[in-house]
Amino acid sequence: MTTAATEAGPLRGVHRNVAHVMGMPISLALRGLHVDDERAESAWQGCLAVLQAADRMFSTYRHDSVVSRLQRGDVDVADCPAEVLEVLELGERARRESHGAFDVRRPGPDGHLVLDPSGVVKGWAVARAAGALDPLPGTDYCLSAGGDMVCRTQRTGAPPWRIGIEDPHDPGRVVAVVPVHNGAVATSGLARRGAHIVDARTGTTPGDVASVTVLGPDLVWADIDATAAFALGGDALSWLRGRSGHSGLVVWADGTREVFGPTTP
Repeated sequence: MTTAATEAGPLRGVHRNVAHVMGMPISLALRGLHVDDERAESAWQGCLAVLQAADRMFSTYRHDSVVSRLQRGDVDVADCPAEVLEVLELGERARRESHGAFDVRRPGPDGHLVLDPSGVVKGWAVARAAGALDPLPGTDYCLSAGGDMVCRTQRTGAPPWRIGIEDPHDPGRVVAVVPVHNGAVATSGLARRGAHIVDARTGTTPGDVASVTVLGPDLVWADIDATAAFALGGDALSWLRGRSGHSGLVVWADGTREVFGPTTP
């Protein structure tokens, strides 16, 4: 889990919006020229519209979503919207690059493969939603979904957003605070949602890693890499060190912390 914070506590002088979409809390922090006016509200509604559309398309909990219909065989992949094809292609690339640990298809209770692109969709959808905020002139933003976030500072000389990385062993504490001007932060772990991440090769949840945080230029691959690294378990750190352009922090099950990348927390 990651949160927008300072070392002394929550950010001051920042306007916030909060909603619940895709089964998770969505929050937006704005500072600068447009924070609580009509343009800011329109941009916020644009963000929510993108996320709501993603939920209608990809939710595995909705009987009428495209993904649910695809899983049942009601539609073929070739008949799906371009967005579904894009997400499936990202998932396939992630499967190859993670040596099979990350996969949008997982064994179901009956042994048959279940299509669940959630590990791609959250970062992909939030990155798309953030596009609604870019046209706000003179305004910085931090868009967060379930702790994964996109940060932008669009004003010359604006300070960075300071992002707190939660301690997976004690969610009331942070293990690091990192400054982010323009980029993304994603954390994968079990503290909030239990054993929802599995190594697709074995169908089991790794027990030797507590959380993985990845900082990168875009949320799509920061989120994928954080989840893939967690699924790789004991190989998480060595794999992450081979991922160009990313840095971050691995917290192991025994409490040990190790950093990776050119700039680290």
